[in-house]
Amino acid sequence: MDLPKQFLSRCPACYRNYINIFCDMTCSPTQSQFVMTTATIPNSAGEAVLSITYALSKSFAYGMYDSCKDVQMPSANDKAISVFCGIKASECTPQKWLDYNGNTNNGKAPFPITFILQDQPWISDDNVTLIPNNHATVRCNETFDNSTQPCSCQDCQAMCVPMLPPPPPKKDFKIAGTDGYAFIMACVYIVFILFFCSYVICYSVASSRKQRYVGSNNVSNDLPETDSKSYKMKNSAVHHVSMADIGCMEKIGAQVEIAITNTFTRWGIFCAKHPYLILVAGIVIAGALSVGIIRIDVTTDPVQLWSAEKNQARQERDYFNKHFVPFFRTEQVIISRPNNNTQVEHPLPPPSAENMNFSCLFDKDFMKEVLALQNNISSLVASYNDEKVTLSDICFKPMAPDYDYCTIQSPLQYFQNDVEKLDKIVMDDSGFFLEADYLEHFRKCVQNPTSISDTTKLGMSCLAEYGGPAFPWVVLGGFDGDNYHQATAFVLTFVVNNRLNKADNEKAEAWEQVFIDYMKNYKHQNMTVSFSSERSIQDELDRESKSDVMTIAISYFVMFAYISVALGQFHSLETIFIDSKITLGLSGVAIVLCSVAASVGFFSYIGISMTLIIIEVVPFLVLAVGVDNIFILVQAFQRDQKKPGENLEEQIGRIVGTVGPSMLLSSLSESVAFFFGAMTNMPAVRTFSLYAAMAVLFDFLLQITCFIGMMALDAKRREKHLFDCCCCIKGAKSKHPADTGGFLFHIVKEYYSKFLMDKWIRPFVVLIFVGLFCASLAMTFHVDIGLEQGLSMPEDSFVLDYFNNISVYLAVGAPVYFVVPKGHDYASTNGQNLICGGLGCPQNSVIGQIYTASRLKNYTYISQPASSWIDDYFDWLTPGGSPTCCRYDADTRKFCPSTDKNDTCYPCQLNNFSKGRPSSEDFAKYLTWFLGDNPGLTCGKGGHAAYASAVELINNGTAVGATYFMTYHTTLRKSKDYIEALRGARKLADDISTALNLTKPDEKVFAYSIFYVFYEQYLTIVNDTLLNLGVCLAAIFVVTVILLGFDFYSGFLVLTTILMILVDIMGMMYLWNISLNAVSLVNLVMAVGISVEFCSHLIRAFVVSTQPTRILRAQDSLAHMGSSVLSGITLTKLGGIIVLAFSKSQLFQVFYFRMYLGIVLFGATHGLIFLPVLLSYIGPKVHKAEVNYNQYKDIENNSETSKSSSPTSDEAPIFIHEKGVPSNYDSISTCNVIHL
Repeated sequence: MDLPKQFLSRCPACYRNYINIFCDMTCSPTQSQFVMTTATIPNSAGEAVLSITYALSKSFAYGMYDSCKDVQMPSANDKAISVFCGIKASECTPQKWLDYNGNTNNGKAPFPITFILQDQPWISDDNVTLIPNNHATVRCNETFDNSTQPCSCQDCQAMCVPMLPPPPPKKDFKIAGTDGYAFIMACVYIVFILFFCSYVICYSVASSRKQRYVGSNNVSNDLPETDSKSYKMKNSAVHHVSMADIGCMEKIGAQVEIAITNTFTRWGIFCAKHPYLILVAGIVIAGALSVGIIRIDVTTDPVQLWSAEKNQARQERDYFNKHFVPFFRTEQVIISRPNNNTQVEHPLPPPSAENMNFSCLFDKDFMKEVLALQNNISSLVASYNDEKVTLSDICFKPMAPDYDYCTIQSPLQYFQNDVEKLDKIVMDDSGFFLEADYLEHFRKCVQNPTSISDTTKLGMSCLAEYGGPAFPWVVLGGFDGDNYHQATAFVLTFVVNNRLNKADNEKAEAWEQVFIDYMKNYKHQNMTVSFSSERSIQDELDRESKSDVMTIAISYFVMFAYISVALGQFHSLETIFIDSKITLGLSGVAIVLCSVAASVGFFSYIGISMTLIIIEVVPFLVLAVGVDNIFILVQAFQRDQKKPGENLEEQIGRIVGTVGPSMLLSSLSESVAFFFGAMTNMPAVRTFSLYAAMAVLFDFLLQITCFIGMMALDAKRREKHLFDCCCCIKGAKSKHPADTGGFLFHIVKEYYSKFLMDKWIRPFVVLIFVGLFCASLAMTFHVDIGLEQGLSMPEDSFVLDYFNNISVYLAVGAPVYFVVPKGHDYASTNGQNLICGGLGCPQNSVIGQIYTASRLKNYTYISQPASSWIDDYFDWLTPGGSPTCCRYDADTRKFCPSTDKNDTCYPCQLNNFSKGRPSSEDFAKYLTWFLGDNPGLTCGKGGHAAYASAVELINNGTAVGATYFMTYHTTLRKSKDYIEALRGARKLADDISTALNLTKPDEKVFAYSIFYVFYEQYLTIVNDTLLNLGVCLAAIFVVTVILLGFDFYSGFLVLTTILMILVDIMGMMYLWNISLNAVSLVNLVMAVGISVEFCSHLIRAFVVSTQPTRILRAQDSLAHMGSSVLSGITLTKLGGIIVLAFSKSQLFQVFYFRMYLGIVLFGATHGLIFLPVLLSYIGPKVHKAEVNYNQYKDIENNSETSKSSSPTSDEAPIFIHEKGVPSNYDSISTCNVIHL
């Protein structure tokens, strides 16, 4: 009765009811009334019993069964009744339980016992009457004497406090049966349509009336006139702006404009005059920074990429690895036969005449092929540093040194990987009926994987070769419920030790490479195989990065080629080599590359690691910014006419003074935004933001230095009619007029801008873009969160099949460990009760709460109760048994395992074992023996196999440090499942900490699973996204306001347009199945920067334009900046983006091709269509200081004909270019400003 005591004594009522059956059978004075001997054999003492019949009342049998049916077996995460019933607990009945106990094949029954369950007297064939034993039973929630306690909730459902139902699933937000967000945005859109239509109608009426009245002292009332006649009327009037008309903020803004413009003008002249000095200085500085690349440190570890050191999951992972052992490395093979629907017919043993159909996997020949594959994998040999490495050298051996076998989870382990056992059969005496074979053995083993005997005539063990159980939900897949015989997949798992030091894993990695090579070449016509190793994902990511190098290179080559060609303006074939600007274009591209290299080198100097995403994304971003500025600068020069008396250097300086502030606005906005974006705690996003910010800054600095120098040299080359790329050859002098802006400029100015500003087109543009914004905003709430594993793999990766089969076949999720940190008092009874789940343990203990959570698995994602070392330790210490588990050698004073038959082994001397609890002294004294004891036939509670790594012993093994309690998650298939599993486990851990009254962060219980560190980011990804984008937008707003002369209104319009672009991109993400994760967040942050390029240049051109109406100013800004933005960003990027569509990487196709395409298209349409229309309606008023300056210049130009026309002090301009501020400006200043 040693095993029943070990497994059932945790529930005293169950154990007492169970042993009463055998006590009454052996010792009851009325034994003859319910026990009958059916066979005997003579011996020296008389007769020996060979078999008996035992009559039990149903009330006795069912009372015993009911008290024991829920008793747990912590080490196996199963119910103990499965051990004593011989089948799985869910199929056990009182009759089956007793029949198994009476069967000698169980290895414990001394002779066959036939149990008769009925309440009426039973009469045998020999007319012997038996009165069924009707011994009173005790329910599990009752005590049978004053010295015992009721069973715990975990072992007795009647002891559990009724559970509150789980919260109902979160319902979708609905209004009137439709999506709530869509309904709200539809209502908003309808209201906007009504308001906007009213606005347009009212303004149309006002505009028609205004045509009848012309003349005002103001520059313009900025009504949206569209009639050309109206424009002529307004333009013919003299709109005089005096100093008194200019407000204080406008004067401050003018001072900022003066400072920036004059600085850029002077700098441009200097660079144009000294191009070689500037080029040499720029190359030296950029080169010195780029040299830092030799110190580059590339981070490829996914943990370091996506989880910050201070993140909870990262700290918990580090704590687990430090105090226990890192989670095992797993090499897994999933085997299926998807195109084979045949069934294996298995006749059930007599007396049954029925057959049971097994799936095609259970064909014996097929199972032998699977075993051959398993053995071939096990025998693979790798080479590491001229040393042979086998699986045995690196695998996990839970029973070592007693059993030197690797842990291999496989359905063939039910046969101990032995072909002879697979072939073994037992026929009846006639030789006609099959009584037992491999399928019958399998059927019994999946019902009780821990059984040492399958209860069939085979009498074989179900334990694996390494000595542990092979749980069917681990080694089988693709079955419903517990119909394991209909499994559609075999799962082979080779468990390999993992080391904290990466260098110590190199042997394992070498063997894994041989394993991968073997499996890649493995072919079998009857078998479909998918596989993966611990290193597979990282290997495939590395391969993916290398395979996409060519795709990325082609993408950039297309963009570079376009830039080199598009910068030139060609007039005829005879001057094509003169008009070409290939050298200038390539120098612009080189500047982009140098800025990226300088950024990488700079951060390498200061020790900030880079990531591969920087190589993939930052050049794209900097190219967008840099090319846009290059096109604006070059095309502004091409469209400009040299003024009388102006040399080339002064012309270039004037051009730089004109467009330099716009370049500064876009570049500084983006750089500051990225620097602020680096405040995030997500390492990959933070690193990207830092590198991007510095690269954009370096790019701007090189553009206003080296590129201006190159532009000056190119202009001089062209003036001398020298060939591009070969300046030693002189060509023919051009007979064509000077550049007028080019074909695209002409199209935008003369056709597109006028078409867009048509009075019928503008309203439709607003309605379409606002409607798109409302629809996208509604869809934004439905964007998925997470990153499906398959997307990170190349399209031709073998791992994709493995990921797919995981979601289709696997029946159990990842292990989850609930860790109790160091500091808990395990030695005291109170401390033990707060942890345990057995006798005397409260329902809100650690084990109790995990058990309760497992009963709500669909809500908590906890599939089963946790294995509990402390409960098994109590059972292991419990006195009694033959022999007891805890024994010592009287001679050596060392531990005696239960298998040791030495006469000098005696039971442990426990000082006080009250109510199933050891004293503090005994708890610490014998714990090391328990953790070193292997479970066996006589003592199944040894803790070596299950708990050797679960308990951290400190103080030379005299105290307990950190411990964990392991269970499993339910099957997790999608990112959402992983996220919710993490969320549920953390909530459970918090509830446990609250029950234990643990308030300090370093004392709280926490949940750990291998995937938590990767999925933790998704718990806060929405908040992180809002914070990052919000900070970037705020930075852009501030910089825009300052550089536009404290024009808050213009800053608001830029902010609004960028926000609309972001929302539309989010809507596209929903429609195009792009989830929100760290990769897409990086792209969204980048989208903010690129959106600035689409908006800032245009709005600044609008602000400084002096056309009399908003419509004409919008046309003017669109003509001068729109064509450059279109040719600089849009067309450049589209060519490169299209190439990305041919990438083999799904990650590139989804997160780069799709998102980049959306960024460019939405940015271009908003910048070139929506923003000009928006400005034509509600753009800022004309810059009065600019008008004042134009008035001054007009009067100055006419001063030669009339001295009296010289400006008065009230007419003196506030807006002064490189000629400086007039001496009379200070005297008319009306607010405190800084005079330059």
